[in-house]
Order: sequence, then C-alpha cells, then structure tokens
Amino acid sequence: MDTSLTFLGATGTVTGSKFLFDTSESQVLVDCGLFQGLAPLRRRNWRRPPLDLDRLDAVVLTHAHLDHCGYLPVLARNGWHGPVYSTEGTADLASIVLTDSAHLMMEEARQANEGGWSKHTPALPLYDTDDVERALKLFRPLDFGAALHIAKGVDLEFGRAGHILGSAWAHLTMNCRTAVVSGDLGRSAHRVLLPPQPRPDCDALLIESTYGDRRHDDAAAVETFAATIRRTAARGGSVLIPAFAVDRTEVILVELARLMRAGGIPDLPVFVDSPMALASLRVYRRAIAKSWPEVRPELGVGEDAFDPGRLSELHTASQSMQVNDPHQPSIIISASGMATGGRVLHHLKAMLPNSKHTVLVVGYAAAGTRARLLVQGAREIKIHGRYVPVKADVEVIEAFSAHADADELIAWATSGTAPGATYVVHGEVESAITLANRLGTEHDHTAVVPADGERVLI
Repeated sequence: MDTSLTFLGATGTVTGSKFLFDTSESQVLVDCGLFQGLAPLRRRNWRRPPLDLDRLDAVVLTHAHLDHCGYLPVLARNGWHGPVYSTEGTADLASIVLTDSAHLMMEEARQANEGGWSKHTPALPLYDTDDVERALKLFRPLDFGAALHIAKGVDLEFGRAGHILGSAWAHLTMNCRTAVVSGDLGRSAHRVLLPPQPRPDCDALLIESTYGDRRHDDAAAVETFAATIRRTAARGGSVLIPAFAVDRTEVILVELARLMRAGGIPDLPVFVDSPMALASLRVYRRAIAKSWPEVRPELGVGEDAFDPGRLSELHTASQSMQVNDPHQPSIIISASGMATGGRVLHHLKAMLPNSKHTVLVVGYAAAGTRARLLVQGAREIKIHGRYVPVKADVEVIEAFSAHADADELIAWATSGTAPGATYVVHGEVESAITLANRLGTEHDHTAVVPADGERVLI
C-alpha cells in the first residue's frame, strides 16, 4: 500500500511548515505553521485550508514556534477537532504562543480599523482567542522516546531536537515505511538545552535548511555582542534586542548573566518587555527546577541562570512605555524577534531615530520582515502606518540562533544510513539548494528541494 507525502508549506521559505502524510487509510499532518514575512506568503494564511479536514486524522507538532504551530487555530476555526500530538514542553509553550498570536491579530485589526490603513473594511483577525481555546483542547502530550499509535497504520515517536524547550524531531512508521521530520534542529552550543539526539534510519528524511548555507562563529559573535554593548553604553545609549519570546530571550539572558558576572560588559539594567517572553521564562524555569531531560543540568545549580543581576520584568503597557526612550544606558529585550509586531515596535519607533542607541538583531530575519530590512541597511522602516528614520546603529549577530548551522545540519542528516530520499525544506531557496547540493555531492544522498504542493511516494 503506497504512502505519500505532500509539501504544503516551508518550500522555498522558512515559514508555513506543513507536511501531509497519506497512507490511503489515514492522513497525518506534521506541523501546522503560519506563513510569515512577504505579503504573498502572508496572504496564503487566508486561503481555504490546503487539505481535506474530514480526512485528517491527526496533527503532529515538532515545536511551538508560530511558523510550525500558528495555523492550528485556523483548523479549529474550520471545525477540525484533533487530536494534536506534541511533547509536554511544546504543549505548554504553544498555549502561550498561540494566545499571544491571537491577541496581536485582534489588536492589529482594531488599530487598522481605527487608523484606516487597512485595505479591507473591516479588517479582521485571521483567528481569535476563542479559536485558540478550541485548538488547545486538542493537545495530547507525548514523552520523548515513547512510541504511540496515532492513526490507522501510523506510529509516532519523538526525539530531542534541542531547538527550543519541547522541540522534537518526529519519527513516523506508516505501513512499514518510515519518515523522520527534523522540525527545527538546535545546536550543541545551545546555552539552555542539550544537543539534538541522533536521528533513526528512515526511508524519507525531511530536514530544515534555515542556515543551510552558513556557519556560526560563536567566539567572534560573543565578542561582537559584548563589544556592541560596551560601545553603546559608553556613548550613553541603550541596546534594543528584538528577540523571539520563546527560547531566544532565555538564551540572551543566560549570556548576559555570564558576561556581567565575568566583567565582560557593564552592569546595566536589563528589561524584558514581552508578556509572552515572561510567560515562556516561567516555563523554562519550571523545566530547570523539575530537571526535564532536555535541559542542561548545570543550570539548576547556584544562582538564577536567567538573572544578570539587575533584571526587570515589564508586565504592563505603562511599564513598557517608561523605557521607550531610555535616559540611561540599559538593555531592552522585546518581542517579536523579526519586529513583525508586539511591544518592540514601540521601542523601535522611539529609539531608531537616535544615533546613540543600537538595535541588535540576534536571530534569523525572514524576507519581508522589519528585522530583515534593518539587516539590509534600510534608512527608514514603516511602523504603524508611518515611516521611521533609522539613525541608530544596527548590529547583526547570528550565533545566538537556536538553529543548527550548515555543518551541524549535515552532521545530523548523515549520522546514520542514508535515507531513500532526503527532502530539504524550511529554508529560503539559496540556503535549501546549497544544503541539498552538499548532501548529494559530499555524502551521496538523494537530496531534493521539493516544490510547493509537490506530492511524492515514500
């Protein structure tokens, strides 16, 4: 009996991960991500769901980032009722991420209607908090390493991916055929999580390629990070770090704590200004306190690993407004990481026109996002319908990325017997092609960059 795989997202882009496995008797969707970035991609979120919901038996989530789980409320809104399989950490963080996503969509629709800058009348959110509540009721947590029968002819097992808390690669067994979906892979140098577990042998391997054409230089990046903070503070400015609320904020806090304790940077106030980041920080702290098997055990010993010493958690909008235009050198960590929404936009509006400040981009910036425009040297960016001049310094540091680099991806993909086929997904075109070519020429993999909507047999 044939088993097929259809690519419904994350082909030629780093967003919208959706991979549909069909055994003829059952259908399982691995990841259910939101498209982000360029307008043509975002518009895809508004199309009818690209699959027959009456035939979909289960969704498997590799982790809780929006580009992997953010479309799930759309399925719930359209009447699909689960189940959704994930690890415990993913279930905990998805509750935070999806609720925040709905609030942002609802707020952006409200502002667009009040400001009259939407092309649609009235502007509507893609989904709301009621849809999120429907989706969250569908979650069925599964431990790492525990095999489970999830649909007729389909078994699932999760392995540790080391990308964010709860992140996993998914191993599917379907009618005696096997597939491994990497999700997003983490790094051996991750400051909070243990490295990814080796993949099992499989007939089909789906591997992400976010950094498929680049290598991370950690030592140089940490020195640039510290030097940027020292230089900005010396001229009386503050450092704004747009950071993903889940994991990136925790990693940055651990590094700031290490540097301050070692005297590598000045003892500055550190503000975390993101309700979602603070909620995820509580989940990370609980994971450390309970010694979850994916976290580094040394973090549970001694001082709070996430507190550099002068940490302030900004919960309210009024607290956030007080640091919009800092009058003393400080470090502000705020979401979203790609500057697509959230409180960071207000900080950018206030700080970008001032040359004494620095904006520090510490993660991947997808095409079409404000963070990418800043990385590309834009002289002005549009925020809330108005253009803001960019006079602040902009620095880019990729080593804090929670994504494996090209060499780490290659090492993981080639750690076992070569699959029948390797599908390189979740990367921009050049990155995916580069990784596929290396897998083919250096390791004799049958490595393919699939087309959007392409269907293959496993």
